Amino acid sequence: MAVTTLKRKLKRKRQGQNTRTAQIKQLTAKPVIKNVDVEELKKSFESK
Repeated sequence: MAVTTLKRKLKRKRQGQNTRTAQIKQLTAKPVIKNVDVEELKKSFESK
């Protein structure tokens, strides 16, 4: 019995897998930590 590969279906399946992994990577990515002056932030909240 011959087996044929369904290329279109395989392409669609791979596309879904790639988007899923991209979404997971985006969710788990850490934001860039910037140098923040904590004391100045506290002062700005007190002035409000």
